[in-house]
Amino acid sequence: MTTSHAPPPPPSFLSKVPWWLVILIILGAAVLIGGLASEQYRIIFGVVGQGLFVTIRVTVIAFAASLVLGTILALGLVSQSRWLGEGLKAYVEIMRGVPMIVLLYYIAFAVGPALIEGYVNLFGPAIAAGFMPQVTIRDFSFEWRAIFALTLAYSAFIAEIVRGGIQSIPAGQFEAAQALGLTRFKTMRLVVLPQAFKTMTPPLGNDLVSMLKDSSLVSVLGIADITQNGKTYTASTFRFFETYTVVAFFYLVMTIGLTLLVRRLEQRMRRNEVRQD
Repeated sequence: MTTSHAPPPPPSFLSKVPWWLVILIILGAAVLIGGLASEQYRIIFGVVGQGLFVTIRVTVIAFAASLVLGTILALGLVSQSRWLGEGLKAYVEIMRGVPMIVLLYYIAFAVGPALIEGYVNLFGPAIAAGFMPQVTIRDFSFEWRAIFALTLAYSAFIAEIVRGGIQSIPAGQFEAAQALGLTRFKTMRLVVLPQAFKTMTPPLGNDLVSMLKDSSLVSVLGIADITQNGKTYTASTFRFFETYTVVAFFYLVMTIGLTLLVRRLEQRMRRNEVRQD
């Protein structure tokens, strides 16, 4: 007589939730409830929250631009041209070697004015004739200078991620694409990059979270993001504990939320890969 064993029940949703996340949710809820109950915290939430859109806007635009520029750089790094590859490698190493705050200052106060001055000197006659728009350094806002700096810095990190993803694809994939008559560009776009994206998702997600945190550095340029609003408020009230608790709360909600979304996307991609196999 044989006995049949029923398959174990699938794990419940609660069993999948990490304990640290439960603790953070409880602490976050306590901060939020306490903030809504306190008039002082309600004021701080309102003041700091005014910079939320600026923080998100800087992060989204800079990351999208970094992703495009980083992919282009990665394609150059894996190209067959030695001179192009070495030149881009030098750019990547320089951008990765300069601290973010130094790069922000350099772009804001050195490169930005130099670009405007170069534009005026190059197109001076066309500007005087009205064929080109008149541009001054004030037209290049500090927010766009910060986005420019973040894009240059993170494009170097993303270039290395994309390069590693491309080189993780077996050489047989390239040979098969060439046998089908695909050009190198189509091979990258239709065959290599879609497969490499699976391995690139976790590090790209980590870079997005890092950029969100590094966006707080734009406050040194006076941009009214979350950190700058908190800094301005504490300068007049000296309520450092309450204000920076709220600032940390905003960043933790965003970073942990992004981390969970990236992990969820990674798990879904793995399940789809298993189903295809």
